[in-house]
Amino acid sequence: MKNLLLPCLAAAALTLSFCFEQAPDASVSTSAPAPAAAEASLLTGLLPSASTPPATDEPAAVTASRDSLAYGYYNQTLGVHLAHTENKSLLQTITDWLGTPYSYGASSRRGTDCSGFVTKVFKSVYGINLKRSSRSMFGTVKRVAKTKMKTGDLVFFSHGRGNIYHVGIYLKDGKFAHAACSGGVMVSSLHEAYYHRNFYAAGRVAGTQAPATIEGVAIDAETLAAAASARPE
Repeated sequence: MKNLLLPCLAAAALTLSFCFEQAPDASVSTSAPAPAAAEASLLTGLLPSASTPPATDEPAAVTASRDSLAYGYYNQTLGVHLAHTENKSLLQTITDWLGTPYSYGASSRRGTDCSGFVTKVFKSVYGINLKRSSRSMFGTVKRVAKTKMKTGDLVFFSHGRGNIYHVGIYLKDGKFAHAACSGGVMVSSLHEAYYHRNFYAAGRVAGTQAPATIEGVAIDAETLAAAASARPE
């Protein structure tokens, strides 16, 4: 009996040893990230996020590289030539809204009209609550000449005699973002015949233009320009 038990134990040991050698190494298969996840992680690190503040200890070269990448993306997506000084949060928010369908009286990503789009963008980017209609918005802005428009200014359109019916957000190079009845949120040109013919005025909302600074003291752009022109040669 003893002689029979020993061969049986030896056979069992060999069988168990074979099973353990053939079992997959779970630590290898679960610790390495999938290629798609790794790529997403890389892009997340490069592109800025409106909801995530930049790291304060990030090297200047890395920050500059991220900014350059972001502005390059907005250049291509919005079809404008940016100076890399524009409000990135504004550009990103407008980009996120592109393609939203038109829906009269609505103001969500499922559908929006022109004033709904503008109010949502200004609330998100600047924390400013605008009037809900394009006509009432116009009554709260500071008029600016068409040749003096800056990124973030509002552009208004009228069928004549001040009957304002449409509003958009000026970008650069004569381009503006708006919610059009025919195509939802898009970028159009003020040089297009329809918008050129119906353009009424441009206006600037208080608190949307970052002031210039001299030795840490804030000073608005108009005062800075006046001081420069008054300086003796």
